[in-house]
Amino acid sequence: VQLQASGGGLVQAGGFLRLSCAASGRTSSSYAMGWFRQPPGKERQFVAAISWSGGSTYYADSVKGRFTISRDKAKNTVYLQMNSLKPEDTAVYYCAAGLDVTMRTTRYWGQGTQVTVSS
Repeated sequence: VQLQASGGGLVQAGGFLRLSCAASGRTSSSYAMGWFRQPPGKERQFVAAISWSGGSTYYADSVKGRFTISRDKAKNTVYLQMNSLKPEDTAVYYCAAGLDVTMRTTRYWGQGTQVTVSS
């Protein structure tokens, strides 16, 4: 499974961005998909995940109500809509494929995409 993340950029606080993660590979649609982020100087942290069916989602408390994860199974693509962005959302964002929506076990990672939120 290969994952290709895109959509990062520079945005002002209060703005929005939509990240995309395109998956390819024979079994890519059978995995839960998630987003993680790594702020400067900090460890990687969980952001959001969605089940393989799209019926279950899971969010970190810090992004609940502001971020929405979704997936288009026909396109094998997962999206992260990020609204009301804050400077503390600045990080490199990574998509990942995991065994379930908790993303405790991840199997594949995409390259990161930089999100910078200016105050």
